[in-house]
Amino acid sequence: MTALQLLNTPDAPVVFEVAHCDNGMQVAFATLNAPKALNALNLEMIRALAPQLSVWANDDNIAMVVLKGAGEKAFCAGGDVVSLYKAMHSGDPENYIETFFSEEYRLDYQIHCYEKPILLWGNGIIMGGGLGLMAGASHKVVTESARIAMPEITIGLYPDVGGSYFLNKMPTGVGLFLGLTGASINAKDAHLVGLGDYFVDAAKFDELLIGLTKTKFGKTVALNHEKLSQLLQQLDNASGKPPKSELKPLLPQLAEMAALPSLAAQVDYILSLNSENKWLARAQASLQHGSPLSAVLISEQLKRSAGKTLKTCFMQELGMSVQCGKFGEFQEGVRALLIDKDGAPAWRYAALSAVEPAIVESFFAAQWDDKTHPLASL
Repeated sequence: MTALQLLNTPDAPVVFEVAHCDNGMQVAFATLNAPKALNALNLEMIRALAPQLSVWANDDNIAMVVLKGAGEKAFCAGGDVVSLYKAMHSGDPENYIETFFSEEYRLDYQIHCYEKPILLWGNGIIMGGGLGLMAGASHKVVTESARIAMPEITIGLYPDVGGSYFLNKMPTGVGLFLGLTGASINAKDAHLVGLGDYFVDAAKFDELLIGLTKTKFGKTVALNHEKLSQLLQQLDNASGKPPKSELKPLLPQLAEMAALPSLAAQVDYILSLNSENKWLARAQASLQHGSPLSAVLISEQLKRSAGKTLKTCFMQELGMSVQCGKFGEFQEGVRALLIDKDGAPAWRYAALSAVEPAIVESFFAAQWDDKTHPLASL
């Protein structure tokens, strides 16, 4: 097995290591290190990872970065919403909500804009905040156990971390469907929607490490991207078949759904689809039990962000997320799912029709001007 040089400590929230290539270049590794919490992304992790990525970006000896999660169950199951709940429950005296989301979105944006290759090892659960890290990676690898979702409708939130941008890049209707249902997609689906570039058997990780150290990376970033792509394609070719796509058979129906004139009609259409398929039935159940306010916000989010730049999408999301922290629906959703675990959230609105337009507008109202916005310098 390829030896890695530890740069910090093995119990750090994010473990940093380097592998030395045969030609003297180095490959950097960042491992989210909270396996018992399914590597949920907390502020400590964000504050460790962002500056280290900057250090590696400026180190000519580092050819590329591998981003992965500790353990076999998850890359990252989402953001640390329990800490956000505590802040909301206490009235957020230190403005923790704004701080957390601002720094998380900065990290996501940093990954999207990173010049050197970033290989995201997408094994196990990848949800919410984990998907925010994944979406911007230049080389997204998914394994047979990958389960990817944006299930925020179940906690009274919406698909943030750049969802406004990447959900709109998916085939017609798919981004809206995934946002409204929180449906979990597999490796084959990830490739279909642009969230997976290569399928590699999880057991081939050690083979990947050996391949990385033997690759003749150099100082030219574009060539390093090409060399990494070639290696990953070889591993993809040598891997088994990915699981069958759940989404592909639905593409015609989801396009029809997207063309319907109202959100209510779109939701009714999704719920009317043949639910003999267990995967689809779970998606429909999540939609039925999710927050009606979230459903309206998701629809509006995608409409208002269509065609916008990545920076503009993150700036819009920060305002929405801060408002979610104030409004109460997000707090109630987390309480029901993760705090009291009663599975019975008392949503503010019982139906889509009950959500007032003025309330929706409050989530998109400007909270800062262009100069004072926390993400203005992105």
